[in-house]
Order: sequence, then structure tokens, then C-alpha cells
Amino acid sequence: MSHPENHRPWRGILVATALPLRDDLSVDHDRYAEHCSWLVANGCDGVVPNGSLGEYQVLTPEERARVVETAVAAIGGERVMPGVAAYGSAEARRWAERAGEAGCASVMLLPPNAYRADERSVVAHYTEVAKAGLPVVAYNNPIDTKVDLVPELLARLHGEGLVQAVKEFSGDVRRAYRIAELAPELDLLIGADDVLLELAVAGAKGWVAGYPNALPRASAQLYRAAVAGDLTTALPLYRQLHPLLRWDSKVEFVQAIKLSMDVVGRYGGPVRPPRVPLPPEQEAAVRAATEKAVAAGLS
Repeated sequence: MSHPENHRPWRGILVATALPLRDDLSVDHDRYAEHCSWLVANGCDGVVPNGSLGEYQVLTPEERARVVETAVAAIGGERVMPGVAAYGSAEARRWAERAGEAGCASVMLLPPNAYRADERSVVAHYTEVAKAGLPVVAYNNPIDTKVDLVPELLARLHGEGLVQAVKEFSGDVRRAYRIAELAPELDLLIGADDVLLELAVAGAKGWVAGYPNALPRASAQLYRAAVAGDLTTALPLYRQLHPLLRWDSKVEFVQAIKLSMDVVGRYGGPVRPPRVPLPPEQEAAVRAATEKAVAAGLS
């Protein structure tokens, strides 16, 4: 890890891994193991299996558990931070316990997302999952979950010892400064690729990342320059990559990132229903933006 000294394994670039599916839509675990190793070899610090990009909602429990075990076997548990989201708190806690049993060092947890949970429900949910004993990184995605972990609520969760960091996906970069005021020890992680530079400049300690699935080396260069404050390097690279990075915040992010993987010569492959392939105009846009990045030497 890049930061072994502080035992904060969620720092650095953790790739929310896309999951390789065969033509029959079964999980290709061998290919997934190779992908995890390839990401680390190309400058990333670890992986987040079973995040939203990993299509965890459409995996069987057996598949979901094996994905985590595959990642740990490939790169070591210290580098693996599984998503443990579930509709019920007991189920999410069990996924966190299984992550610990598999050797993982931290987990990532959405708030309750089967309904628009109130603050008491959110606190109860994080309280239950924290009992598993692993450090929890909160995941704020109010766009998809309709439950917003606003800075005040994050500060409460952190103050009660329930979360150590937050993957911030709201897209509202102003929150970085408020979170830092209310909970200075809570690590801010970049949660959406297309606000990477803004949140890095605001003091982010890590990036739960999408596009490094296809372009890890250029993404790592961008992230490291951005957090170091080297805007001379970061800004032109960010402008070059932004036509791709913005797909991470679109509804079709899984299909777009898998297509970019295919274009750069990795294996992206199909998605499971209810997701469907990109329509032709979106496919053309992603393909063109990816080919442009490759031509610029960014792959």
C-alpha cells in the first residue's frame, strides 16, 4: 500500500472494479483476478469489488462472496475494500463480517437504500454494520439512493466512531470544505471521476475510481499530480480525460466503462439485465472519446 504507516487502507486509488462476464453472463473469476493484478501493476492501490460498477445488485450471494475472495487472492486483503450494501442492516453486517473473514481491511457502505431513510435509520444502519469490526467507509450517492449523507450527518457518524471516510458522489464540491470543518479527521474520498481535480485540490485522501478500469496509468498520473497540487501536470491531463471521466456520473456508467475497456484492448464485455447495451449514438461517443485518449498516449 502507499500508506502503510497510518493503517488507512482506503487511501489512494481504489478502483471500483467492473466485473467481467462471459457471453452467457456468468462471472469470469479468472479474468477478474487478472484484472485486479493488472490494476495494481499499473499504479492503482487497490480495488472495491461489489460496488455499483461491479453490478453487485444482480449477483447471487455465492457470486458476490466469491468476487471478494478472488480479489483478495489476487492482490491481498489490505488492498480490497468490498461494497457491503444491502437492503437490510443484518445482511449488510453479514457481508462486512464475510469481508473480514476473507481478509479485507475495510468495507464501503451505502446508507439504507430500499426507501428514503431518515437520519435515525441511517445511524442505526451504520451502527449495526460497524459491529462487524472492520473500518467502514460511507458512500454518499444521493442521486441514486435518494438518501443524502449531508456533511452534518457524516460528522455525526464519524463522531460516533461509525465511519472513517466517505466516498462523496454528490458532485457538490462545496461539501468538501464543510466536511473538513465539521469532521477534520474524516477522510474525503473522491467518489465521482468528473470532479476529481476539484476534490483533490480540496484535500481528498483517496479516489474510489471508475475509469482506471480502462486507463489506470493515465488516471494514476492525474490523481497523483492533483493531490500533490501539481496543476501544471494535472489540469491538461484532466481536460484530456474529462470527456471520458464524465461518463462515470451518467446512468450508463457501467456500459460506458466496459466499452472503454474493450476499446483499449482489455476485456469489458457484456452487462447483466436489467442493464442493456448502449444505444448506437452513446456507443459512438464513448468509443470516439476512448480512441482519442489512446491516440494521445493515455492508455
